[in-house]
Formats: sequence, C-alpha cells, structure tokens
Amino acid sequence: MNRKIKKEVLDVLAAGHLEQARERLGDFDEQGLVNPLFSALYRPEEMLRWHTVTIFGEVLTRLADKDMEAARIVMRRYLWSLNDESGGIGWGAPEAMAEAMYHHDGLCREYLHMLISYMRPDGPLEHQDGNYLELPALQRGLLWGICRLAEKRGEVLLEKGVVPDLEAYLVSDDPSVRGLSARALGLLQASESENGLLALKNDGRAVRLYQDGRVHVVTVVELATEALEHIASVKSSVEAVK
Repeated sequence: MNRKIKKEVLDVLAAGHLEQARERLGDFDEQGLVNPLFSALYRPEEMLRWHTVTIFGEVLTRLADKDMEAARIVMRRYLWSLNDESGGIGWGAPEAMAEAMYHHDGLCREYLHMLISYMRPDGPLEHQDGNYLELPALQRGLLWGICRLAEKRGEVLLEKGVVPDLEAYLVSDDPSVRGLSARALGLLQASESENGLLALKNDGRAVRLYQDGRVHVVTVVELATEALEHIASVKSSVEAVK
C-alpha cells in the first residue's frame, strides 16, 4: 500500500499542475503523505520539487492543526536531514520548512530560529547558535525560504536581526544567492542595505525564481532594482507623513 501511495503521489506531482495536485492530494491522510513527499523533495525534476515544497507546506499545516507533535516530528526530520551526521544533504528542507512556517503560526514560533541559524556561523562558545550552510545550492533554498517568510512574517524576521545575515550574501559567488538575498532585503524594506543593493546594478546573471506556482527567469539586477523600489516606496511614505 505504501508503494502504491508513493507512486500515486509522485505521478500527481510529476504531472506539473499545482491546482490539480492540491485537489487530488487533498483527500489523502496527511500523515500518509509525509514519506512520499519527502521522497519527492529529492527528485531532480525542477517543477516536481517546487510543487512538492508548496504541497508539503500545506499538508504540514493541516497536520499541525490536528496533531502538533506529529508536525514537530516532520520538522525535526527536516533539521536532521541538514545535519552532517545524517549522511544526507537536506535537499528541499529549508524551502519546505519555510513554506510550513509561512502558513502556520505555531510552527513559525517554534522553528524560525532554526531556519535563521543556517545563515549564521558559530560564534564564541557562549554564542554557538549558528549552523551555517556552506553549499550554495542549499543557500539558494534557504534564501528562497527567507524570501517566502518575508512576504508574511517580515516583522518577526527583522526582530530576529536577519538583515546583516542577508547582506553578507550580496557578495556571494553564486548569482542565485546574490539575487535571492537582494529580494529578501527588499521585502524587508531594509533601507540600511541600499549601498549593497546598488552594487548589483550591473549584475545581469540569471536567477530562477519560483513564485506563485511557476518558475520565472529573472536577473540579479532586476531583483536588486525591485528591492530598491520597495525601499524607496517606504521612504516616500514616511516623507509624506512628515
């Protein structure tokens, strides 16, 4: 039965239609979807993986509403997959964690600090709260997750002091990392980051951005320009109030 469910879930996701996948998988028991969705996160097909992130976040939200401890177990599986001792790499884990936290207040309260820790290296012994991800491919997923959360939970991210963490990625060798960090700073309306964003004004490297169920090809400079526009609009609003 488990193999049959796994095949059915993968077939639905592989079809590439997000709304149809939502509808067809909406009748499944949330707990029964967990293992098939974990398997789907590791698949090489781009849209299959992204739609898995979206569906997994929604499934985990429903699971948390019914059984918070069961949802915590899934979140801990994500965390374990990013641990060196797991023997894995953790593909899709930051994105799926973020999508769940985007939708569910309780999961966000309990696990946001862990997602942020993946942007931070260990400090002195009394401040060892960092779990910095070295691999650029994982950094892309992490920063996509921060962008996703910034759309809805920007105030909490700012309270946790993520702006300096994001600014460090603006000079990454990886264009997707640069672009996604710029996008996150714009969504957070981080006016203190203007100079770093302006430094990307000639960066025409391509970035594949998953948004609204589709992958869009944009450039680093487009994301940086959009971020600067977000910041400028906030400044204009403040000036208008004065």
